[in-house]
Amino acid sequence: MRIVIAGGHGQIALRLERLLVARGDEAAGIIRTPEQADELRRLGAEPVVLDLESASVEEVAQRLEGADAAVFAAGAGPGSGAGRKETVDRAAAVLFADAAVRAGVRRFVVVSSMGADPAHEGDEVFDVYLRAKGEADAYVRGLDALDWTILRPGQLTDDAGTGLVRLEAHTGRGPVPRDDVAAVLAELVDTPATAGLTLELISGPAPVSVAVKSVAGN
Repeated sequence: MRIVIAGGHGQIALRLERLLVARGDEAAGIIRTPEQADELRRLGAEPVVLDLESASVEEVAQRLEGADAAVFAAGAGPGSGAGRKETVDRAAAVLFADAAVRAGVRRFVVVSSMGADPAHEGDEVFDVYLRAKGEADAYVRGLDALDWTILRPGQLTDDAGTGLVRLEAHTGRGPVPRDDVAAVLAELVDTPATAGLTLELISGPAPVSVAVKSVAGN
């Protein structure tokens, strides 16, 4: 498979690219600056330099041509202001989804956030973030041309992955290593029977492949 990942230099995306390449897939990561390209190449992934905050739908669709799946893993990141939550976490996700539709890429996986809600109230930056992610998720859910799955991890950690998770419509809050988020994403990309599901993810008792199979088709 060829999988194109938005936010290709992010902490989860780099882990995902490593996993995809290791299993023989072709991974392409959309990155903002050329300086990030060498790290992707070292993983065996293809760097695609494109700024999702300024690119057109046509430009993004060109980069998605021929892909079997697309993963939105971009984010404004900690320390960014409310404005970039809007331009990256919401607008770039909408742009990437529209581009996938235009390019004919049906399989579409979103890395969202636990608590994402378009009706979330509040004016703090994190409130804006949860609202922006919720609005993006709602937009993706409305696109019949996509076989979408939305993944909402709990508190992200840099602990070593255990390969054991809890993946359900509602898990309750909890931590999860980025390693395990990437492993679940790799499995979801390869499991189109999870299309149409919004799933929460925390550490838990089930091996990743078992957890994904258990929700597939629900």
